[in-house]
Amino acid sequence: MSLSKPRNVLLTGGAGFIGSHLGRALLDQGHRVVALDDLSTGSERNLAPLAGHDRFRFVRGSVLDDALVGMLAKDADLIYHLAAAVGVKLIVDRPIHTIETNILGTDIVLKNAHRFGAKTMVFSTSEVYGKANTMPLREDDDRVVGATTKSRWSYAASKAIDEFLALAYHQQFGTPLVVVRLFNIIGPNQTGQYGMVVPRFVRQALAGQPVTVYGDGSQSRCFCHVRDAVRGILLLTNCENCVGQVLNLGSDHEITIGQLAQEVVRLSGGSSEIEHVPFEDAYGAGFEDIRRRVPCLDKIREYCGYQPEIGLEASLTDIIEAARADSE
Repeated sequence: MSLSKPRNVLLTGGAGFIGSHLGRALLDQGHRVVALDDLSTGSERNLAPLAGHDRFRFVRGSVLDDALVGMLAKDADLIYHLAAAVGVKLIVDRPIHTIETNILGTDIVLKNAHRFGAKTMVFSTSEVYGKANTMPLREDDDRVVGATTKSRWSYAASKAIDEFLALAYHQQFGTPLVVVRLFNIIGPNQTGQYGMVVPRFVRQALAGQPVTVYGDGSQSRCFCHVRDAVRGILLLTNCENCVGQVLNLGSDHEITIGQLAQEVVRLSGGSSEIEHVPFEDAYGAGFEDIRRRVPCLDKIREYCGYQPEIGLEASLTDIIEAARADSE
C-alpha cells in the first residue's frame, strides 16, 4: 500500500529490526527517510540495504536528545516512533533504561510532533495487556499487570503511559496520531540477544545445539512476519479513520512455544533435542510469564482491510534460510 505522495519521514529506532524493514519499504515507495538510532539495540548492519540511497540519511543519536529530535522533526511530514527498550531479557536486566527510554523518549517525540504538525505513529506492544486471560485481546479490554516488585512489568507500564500520553496529545491538541500495538513480529535479521524466542531457536537448531524452551512450553503466542507488519503499518498510515485510535497489529494464528520449537527443528532439517529450562534459570527468581497472547484483529480489518498473509511455516523458513546464508 503506497502513501498518497512522497513524504519526509522521521523513523526513530530506524536501525532496529522493524525500523530497518519499514525504512526499506518507505524508500521503495519514493519517500525521503531519516533514521534516528543510538545503536543500543539497533545495528548499522540492518541499514546496509539502505546505505548510499540518495533519499536516506542515518543519524546516530538518542531519542532522549530533545534538541536533535526537534531538529529532525521540523522537516518531517510523518514520524514513526519505534525507538524503545525491547526484549524480555533487556527489560529484566535494565529496568531504569527501559522506563527512561520509553516514557521520556515518547514525551520528546510527541512534543516535537505537535510543535511541527507531523502525523505520528506511536508503536506500543501486546505487553500492555499484561496477564489478561480473556482471548482474543481487544483494544478496549481491561489490563491486568503484576506487582511493581516484578521488573518485567516496568515495560508494560511504560508503554501504557506512552499510549496515555499519545492519546492525550490527540485529545487536547488534535495532534494527528495512531497507536499501534504490535504482537510478536518476526523475520530475517531479528536478533535473539535480548530474549526474542524465534531467532534464539533458529540459532540453536542450525548449530545443532539443544533448543531451549523456557518453562513447560505450553505458553502460546501468535507470530507475524515483518513484511505483513510493514504492510499493515502502511495501511494504517493511509487510514484517516485510524487517527486517534489504538489498534492491534499482528497475526492471530496461535501456537505453543513447545510446538514452535518442534517446527524450527523440523524446518531446519537438524536433529536438535528440545530442552526445558526453568524461567528462574533464564530470567531470575520470581519471573512471571504470560500463558496466552492472542490479538483480536477485528478493528484493524474493519478500519483498513488488514489481513496477515504469510503463514508461520513460510515465516520460519524465511528466517532459517536467511540465518543459514548469513553464516556462510
